[in-house]
Amino acid sequence: MTQSRRQFVQNLVAGGLLATGAATWLQRADRTWAQSPPNLEPAPPPDRGDLRIIAISDLNNGYGETDYRAEVHQAIALIQRWQPDLVICGGDMVAGQKLGLTRSQFQAMWAGFDRTIYQPLCQGGIPFAFTLGNHDASNITLPDRTFKYALDRNEAAAYWRRQRSTMNWDWVDDAWFPFFYAFRMGNALIVSWDASGPVISTEQLLRAEQLFTSEVGRAAQVRLLLGHMPLHAVTPQRNQPGNVLRDTAPVQSLLERAQVTAYITGHHHAYFPARMGMVDLLHLGCLGGGARSWLGTSSTPIRTLTVIDARFGSPNLRYSSYQLNPFRSLRDDQLPREIVGFNGRLVRRDQLLSKNHALKVKI
Repeated sequence: MTQSRRQFVQNLVAGGLLATGAATWLQRADRTWAQSPPNLEPAPPPDRGDLRIIAISDLNNGYGETDYRAEVHQAIALIQRWQPDLVICGGDMVAGQKLGLTRSQFQAMWAGFDRTIYQPLCQGGIPFAFTLGNHDASNITLPDRTFKYALDRNEAAAYWRRQRSTMNWDWVDDAWFPFFYAFRMGNALIVSWDASGPVISTEQLLRAEQLFTSEVGRAAQVRLLLGHMPLHAVTPQRNQPGNVLRDTAPVQSLLERAQVTAYITGHHHAYFPARMGMVDLLHLGCLGGGARSWLGTSSTPIRTLTVIDARFGSPNLRYSSYQLNPFRSLRDDQLPREIVGFNGRLVRRDQLLSKNHALKVKI
């Protein structure tokens, strides 16, 4: 266990979190495993790097629902078995972004997330980082520049600010938490920004660049940026404006200039590890409702989680992705070699690393 995780667990013990609801969650996890033993058998994880992260995304079900699919419960149980240094979520932890949902409904949804996902990880001493998704806290604005889903954002902020004391990390920037924040873990700098809509504000672009190019950023051997919406489409249902970042050039330029290792995103509900220039564009699959096939294919949609291993001193991360229900590893050659969407072309990361050349985007 790293020093940061020891501090994290000690803080949880001090706050009484390890004792709260532990028996209830363990009973629920046992029921989940018992209901589907053929579908998700524990398996040995890949060889561990200096820093191990498990990445999940898009956990929610239908609007207003407080429960989660069996795959979410199974993933949390697996994460506890594999004990990563960190879990990151690409957003959509709850099922908002619908006008008419009440404050009590949002509070019930965040309570469901807390009960099913956050507390089990806290009880296991596993830190959880996230970026907010459009169903958590959409940043879409009205003509008067107010937020269309202000209640969603207020309730998301209220929940996460209550959890702030449990996040005993090496903070670098938490002034805009939970919408934008940064922390160090070992030799990695992790920045999370608000990509819950297609527009990244100038303030966020500037602050992200300042962080990545600061003394702390330059000293980091791994630099990760978390955001819900990706630069380019990987699924047909999301292959249109509004479901990717609107202005991709400034973001890609930032990633290159700041030597970001990977931009990790959700929203499209299909796992695809791409690479553009010198930056990984890691699209996470979903665990909740609405799994999707890749753009340009007729493949059966699958739900996935991804293990990210970093070896400090090595320029590349290692991704090991797993399909749930049935549980099995997912090889790169089972994915499309490339995906062509309305605003660009993505090539599978291993194809570019093996050929050692950069990708030019077709507009």
